[in-house]
Amino acid sequence: MEINFKQGVCMSEVRVTKEQVDQIIASAKIEDVKLGEKTTVVSATLANGFVIVQSSSCVDPENYDHELGKEICLKRIGDKVWELEGYRLQCQKSSIS
Repeated sequence: MEINFKQGVCMSEVRVTKEQVDQIIASAKIEDVKLGEKTTVVSATLANGFVIVQSSSCVDPENYDHELGKEICLKRIGDKVWELEGYRLQCQKSSIS
C-alpha cells in the first residue's frame, strides 16, 4: 500500500475522494420537486440504478427557496454517496462481498 503526505497528514491511497463522489453525482439522473408550500425533494438515480432521496423544508412558506432546498438535498446525497462508497471500499479491502 502506497502512502503519501497531504498537508502534513499521512494518507493511504485506499480512500474515497471528492472527485469520485462528484463524478458519481454528475452521472446521476437528478429529479427535484416541490411538495406542498415548503418542501423540496430530490432523487438521484445513480448509474447502477440505485436511488437516493433527500428532502429539505423550511418553517415559513414565505422563506421557501427551491434552489436552496435542492442545493441542501444534493449536499446530503453527496454525503450518502461518500458513505456508501466508503462501505464498498471497506468491503473490497476486507475481501467481503
